[in-house]
Amino acid sequence: MTDRTAPPAYDRTERPGNVGLVLALAIALVGAIVVASLLPAPVAPKFAVGLLALLAVAGVFCAFAYAVGFLRFPGRAARRDIARQIADTFSEGLLVTEGDTQIVYANDAYLELCGARDPAGLLTVERLFSGPAEVSEAIYRLAQAARAGRAHAEDVRLAPPLTGDAEVGWYRIRVRPLDRDGARHTNLWTVVDATSDRQRQENVFQELQHAIDFLDHAPAGFFSAGPDGAISYMNKTLAGWLGYDLTQVGSGGVSLADIVANNGSTLLTAITGGSGEVRTSQIDLDLKRRNGRSLPVRLLHRVAFGQDGAPGASRTLVLNRAAGEEPEEDLRAAEVRFARFFNSTPMAIAAIDPEGLVTRSNAAFAKLLPRALKSGASAWPVLSSVVERDRAALKDAIAAALDNRGDVPPIDAALEEEDGMPTRSARFFVAPSEDAGKKGATIYALDTTEHRKLQEGFAQSQKMQAVGQLAGGVAHDFNNMLTAIIGYSDLLLANHRPTDPSFQDIIQIKQTANRAAGLTRQLLAFSRRQTLRPQVLQLGDVLSELQLLLRRLVGEKVEVDLKHGRDLWFVKADINQLEQVIINLVVNARDAMPESSGRIQLRTRNVAANECAAFGEASLTPADYVLIEVEDNGSGIAPEVMAKIFEPFFTTKEVGKGTGLGLSMVFGIVKQSGGFVFPESELGRGTVFRIFLPRHVPEAGEVAAKPEAAKPAADYTGQGTILLVEDEDAVRAFAARALVSRGYNVLEAGSGLEALEVVESEGQRIDLIVSDVVMPEMDGPAMFAELRKRGVTAKVVFVSGYAEEAFAKNLPEGDFGFLPKPFSLKQLIETVKASLG
Repeated sequence: MTDRTAPPAYDRTERPGNVGLVLALAIALVGAIVVASLLPAPVAPKFAVGLLALLAVAGVFCAFAYAVGFLRFPGRAARRDIARQIADTFSEGLLVTEGDTQIVYANDAYLELCGARDPAGLLTVERLFSGPAEVSEAIYRLAQAARAGRAHAEDVRLAPPLTGDAEVGWYRIRVRPLDRDGARHTNLWTVVDATSDRQRQENVFQELQHAIDFLDHAPAGFFSAGPDGAISYMNKTLAGWLGYDLTQVGSGGVSLADIVANNGSTLLTAITGGSGEVRTSQIDLDLKRRNGRSLPVRLLHRVAFGQDGAPGASRTLVLNRAAGEEPEEDLRAAEVRFARFFNSTPMAIAAIDPEGLVTRSNAAFAKLLPRALKSGASAWPVLSSVVERDRAALKDAIAAALDNRGDVPPIDAALEEEDGMPTRSARFFVAPSEDAGKKGATIYALDTTEHRKLQEGFAQSQKMQAVGQLAGGVAHDFNNMLTAIIGYSDLLLANHRPTDPSFQDIIQIKQTANRAAGLTRQLLAFSRRQTLRPQVLQLGDVLSELQLLLRRLVGEKVEVDLKHGRDLWFVKADINQLEQVIINLVVNARDAMPESSGRIQLRTRNVAANECAAFGEASLTPADYVLIEVEDNGSGIAPEVMAKIFEPFFTTKEVGKGTGLGLSMVFGIVKQSGGFVFPESELGRGTVFRIFLPRHVPEAGEVAAKPEAAKPAADYTGQGTILLVEDEDAVRAFAARALVSRGYNVLEAGSGLEALEVVESEGQRIDLIVSDVVMPEMDGPAMFAELRKRGVTAKVVFVSGYAEEAFAKNLPEGDFGFLPKPFSLKQLIETVKASLG
């Protein structure tokens, strides 16, 4: 697999202006010579003319040496190199322009934004960012600022054409003037992808808007006022009671004097007075409607004080006590509405006393902690529902709230279930409160079980991806070595008779190398970098053909039961790899059986998109699948082992009885085929593996694959000129000898650049190019693209230890073959002959 590296930064800045000084000196000296030569001999002696000529020649030489780079000013050049290295490594796109269109410098990040692989593809900011009118206006303002020599910044919103991404993104673009060696109209442009920042801001704004909407529709009124009596917020309920439009409230539009009778003196006293401590006051007074009528209310009023002791803004809850002639009945109705609101909120809320006992809770809290509620006590300790290791943290948070120590950080804790296993988790927020003058605390809790599972799943997937990359890289390097071992073994076998004493030794070398190649294939399968040959399959036919082999593998004491669903959909997968997946799962099931007997069931059926949620797997994308289940009644898998079963080289078998690559290969093959695999196990009862393969709808003329008929003996000799490009000397030498021995004329190259030189010298004599993918200087795909640009139409076959799909996306349009490493002499000759037709 080749990495697509970013193009190098582009810099066309000129050398410092000292060249002009040196050139001016040289011209002055030459002029002095001319003048001296015109003077008579007594005035300008010949030795003076010669001296001036010598100095002029020295000046011209210095100017020329500086211009071509032999003469430099080290101090300034070093500073420029350091500055350029810093700019090249910036994650922000940097562009330096002179005038309106001339590009002086662009770093790697800006080249990547342009999608340019060379300076010819560079675009100015005005050309790169084009779109709707608002985008054009922002770019125009930036251009005007650049021409005026002043700094300016804009945020633009558009779909980036350079990546082909359909999602809309935000970019923050800045421009400021630069003073570069006296050059005029030189500007530095910076381009930053600000999509994530804008999304974060929008999410915060949406959450704030939801909170405001939530409060606006509460059954009680609410407002916030400052010490000066100005109302900064009023909810919709209170505004409706008082007859005000919400647009008139806030920013000084309405004050306490406007809504409180008697100029709000009672409430103002409550706000400005006090001892400097946070307190909640209950005040009964009359509010003043906009039409002048009074509204009797009860205020639950709280004022926070700053560190300097000055009072801050109020948080005031308003209860309407005036509906009709029976205020007590209306207050009771308001309490009923508030109780409904309190119990219907999805956030778990509970009040606790100084002893840590829950005195009141809503329905969400009871649902979150059902174990504690089953105690039957009217007041129960909240800590009893939290596992032992998290109780101390929650206890400290409650104590901090009771002591009113300021903001208490949230606590994440696992919840105790009836069976003693912490299967769920929650995040607790604790805040101080008062009830009838007694100190207490309020606990708000959110169920974080699903969030925690997603976090653990993401961490596990990141870990598996990292291990997979390492395994794939190791397997790729081993494939190069194994190719040479297998190839030279074939060459030796071709020169030795079966009766030779060393013939069997060579056979053993080749067989051992083939077993090692099998291990590397398993590593590549886990890392999803092996080459798959998908074809349309009917799983019923595949498993029916395989069941005889499976029964032989498990032995007579273990029963294999195969059950097919009706009218199975087609799938598209590599039949050989899929058979290997089934064999590995069945062999593992056999090893988990007791020695006496056991039973393995293989079941298949269709799973529609609306049935996916029933399996309870969050990562299973809803779609149509064909399900394969492999179930055994063996010993089962322990929970602590279940999280590691797909990791390479992890095994619970005895030394020498397993490599630990079987299930990792299953995981890799299924994932590379676009499917999912989920295990489920119970100790003492058995294990079931479920494989979901996506449904494939065959196109017109596409039919399910059938076994191929036996091929007749082939002729492996041929003729033609083949260019062999391989950076591994051993692999190149073996392949060249093999092709020459079969009658081909072979040209060799150790890299892509050498191959281009060979093609340039040989012209159209080359019939086929066999090239490695990963090479220094110029890799195979880059060489392929350059050959097509030069009009070379020779067929190309790529060889690699990685999968074909790993690099095919980096290739331009064109027809090419592929041969995976390690390959034998026979496989190489077959591929070459098939490519030459």
